[in-house]
Amino acid sequence: MTPPATSRPATQDDGPAGAEQSPAEAALENAAATVVNTRRARHQRIADLLGKHQVRSQSALAELLAGEGFTVTQATLSRDLDELGAMRIRDKDGALIYALRSEGGDGAPRPATDSGELETRLRRLLGELLVTAEASANLVVLRTPPGAAQFLASALDHADRHGVTAGVMGTIAGDDTVLVICRDPQGGPELARRLSAAAS
Repeated sequence: MTPPATSRPATQDDGPAGAEQSPAEAALENAAATVVNTRRARHQRIADLLGKHQVRSQSALAELLAGEGFTVTQATLSRDLDELGAMRIRDKDGALIYALRSEGGDGAPRPATDSGELETRLRRLLGELLVTAEASANLVVLRTPPGAAQFLASALDHADRHGVTAGVMGTIAGDDTVLVICRDPQGGPELARRLSAAAS
C-alpha cells in the first residue's frame, strides 16, 4: 500500500503575484516533488536539515520543514527530535544548535557541515573516484573504481544543490556505477560536463 502523499496546490489565498513570501513558502512553491508525509520521511528530512543547517530553535527547524512540505506541531517536532537522539551543542561561535550523533566512530554529536565543505569534499571525491561520465536526456551514468560508487553517490546526495550538483533529483548506486537523475528533462549532458570539470 502506498503511503499518503501531500502537496500544496496554489490557492486564491496565496496573495497577489509578486507578494513577498517566507523562505519556507518559496521553497515549497518551487519544490517539484510530492512530499511523502510519513514519520520516517520526516525523521530523514530532519536529519538531513540538521546536517546542513545550523538550527538554533525548534521554530527555525519547523520553518525549514515547512519549506520542504512538512507541517508539524511543536509537540510532534519535540518528539521527533527526542526519537532521533538530537541534542543541543555549541557551534564554533558558542551558540546552541541542534545536532545528531555521528555514525560510527565515537558517536560524538556533529554540528552541521558547511555547504562549502560539502562542495570541497565532493570535488575531491570526484577527482579521486570519477572514471567516466556519460549522459542521456535527464540521466548521467558515472563510472568509478569497483566498490566506490555508493561512496560517491552519498557525497552527491549530501552536496549543496546550488553548486556542482544543481538540478540533481537523486542518485542510485551499484558497485562501480552511479545513476544520477536530473530534474530538467534534458539536463544530463550539462550535469555530466559540470561533474567532469569538477573532477579535473
